[in-house]
Amino acid sequence: MTATPEQIIEALRPVEDPELHRSIVELGMVRDVRNDAGAVSLTVVLTVPGCPLRNEIQNRVTTAVKPLDGVRDVSIDFAVMNDAEREKVRRLVHGDAAATAGTNAAHGHAEGRTIPFASNDSKTRPLLISSGKGGVGKSSVTTNLAVALAARGHKVGIVDADIYGFSIPRMLGAERDPVVIDQMLLPPEAWGVRCISIGYFVPEGQAIIWRGPMLHKALEQFLTDVFWDEPDFLLIDMPPGTGDIALSLSQYLPRAEVYVVTTPQPAAQKVARLSAAMAEKVNLPVKGVIENMSWFTGDDGKRYELFGAGGGRELAEELEVPLLAQIPLVAQLREGGDDGRPIAAVAPDSEPARAFFALAEKIEQMAPKKRFSKGLKLI
Repeated sequence: MTATPEQIIEALRPVEDPELHRSIVELGMVRDVRNDAGAVSLTVVLTVPGCPLRNEIQNRVTTAVKPLDGVRDVSIDFAVMNDAEREKVRRLVHGDAAATAGTNAAHGHAEGRTIPFASNDSKTRPLLISSGKGGVGKSSVTTNLAVALAARGHKVGIVDADIYGFSIPRMLGAERDPVVIDQMLLPPEAWGVRCISIGYFVPEGQAIIWRGPMLHKALEQFLTDVFWDEPDFLLIDMPPGTGDIALSLSQYLPRAEVYVVTTPQPAAQKVARLSAAMAEKVNLPVKGVIENMSWFTGDDGKRYELFGAGGGRELAEELEVPLLAQIPLVAQLREGGDDGRPIAAVAPDSEPARAFFALAEKIEQMAPKKRFSKGLKLI
């Protein structure tokens, strides 16, 4: 008794495409299933030529089929979808721009797609990680907080909104280019976190010299054309300052929560206060302060406060929000940012990683108390 083609297809139904996180059967990727006396052959139709995760798909298919009754060998051929098939996949997972356009269409992609994270019934919590000034480790905080949230079982994405000084792909270790399916971008993923950055689209070493409208458009496409797949958290790594990008994101993400990163020193604290003032002007709530580089622990076990002390707590008290975390300064935290191995992923028991996991837990607990749904109406 050997497995029938129908049974083989059913066995493949739980197998997901590694990037789309949908069943390869549902996506129409499985074709020509045969079983010749235990020798199973089938074709997997990839979404794009040169699919970077082809080997992973092959392993998943083989693992699913091999245990079936009478199967002694699995042979997989690969083909590539045509344009019409890719469009069908895009519509299946990302929707139809025309169908999703509505009252917010003016704030969506040129084709009319709205920003899903702006609606009240979206389950995604957008977190704007802001600082007011550079050099306080805001991108490092964003990266490690995202990794900690993912490790705690959440679906997480990062938008690298620091267009002029992008760094998230390197810090996260997600340097593979995005895959394009019918004008839909599949963001690279590392450590359970998806990310998008302008760094994927400019030649290495080339400076970004854009005015406001181009920045506005780039952010819009990051939020509409990228397949985020309804993450629980979407972290936005904000640029320093209170300029065009901050204003655009406040319009695109009216439900966003602002978290201010500072170091203990008074100079950083005073400038970080400006990002909180910006949030207040555009009606975004500042939910808490994160103090980075709080201290360094020497070989003698003593804490050295290299950048002073108390700046984070003083800022939190002034803003009347909690001081959510104090992140110590260690070499491994910096090294992890340089080689794409975030400390929250590779050394979860280290002092900084424990601080990031505690921060993630606090942010979980700060979820909005009320949920809204289009399906609930008062009569």
